[in-house]
Amino acid sequence: MSENIIRTARSVEEMNALAAEFLQRFPDGGHFALFGEMGVGKTTFIQGICKALGLDFAGSPTFSLVNEYALTDGRMLFHFDLYRLNSPEELSAIGFEEYLDRGNYIFIEWPQMGGSLTEKMHRIEITDDEGVRTLQY
Repeated sequence: MSENIIRTARSVEEMNALAAEFLQRFPDGGHFALFGEMGVGKTTFIQGICKALGLDFAGSPTFSLVNEYALTDGRMLFHFDLYRLNSPEELSAIGFEEYLDRGNYIFIEWPQMGGSLTEKMHRIEITDDEGVRTLQY
């Protein structure tokens, strides 16, 4: 999808609505790289994705690197947080390529830490301007 979508949110509720709208654009899933500074709302957006899919959100996988969620229809959602990753080789060592083959939805926070393994994913950027989050994808 080459369209450039820009949306804003001023609350968690509005971020949840943006997540539900996002899923309508990508009903079959995809691989998504979330860019943004610390505290900008990347995890909140993924929490909204999980909520819209009827999942209980387990929190950010900062220390485990990945959380796995089974959707009611048998598909999978994988949520990666690469903030503490030391090298792209560490991501490869946990079988990242296999996740790409198995996951219907893959969301990655701090994708720049994954090097070339995450370069070709659909880019989502979140910025914060005095409490107004801007989501661009």
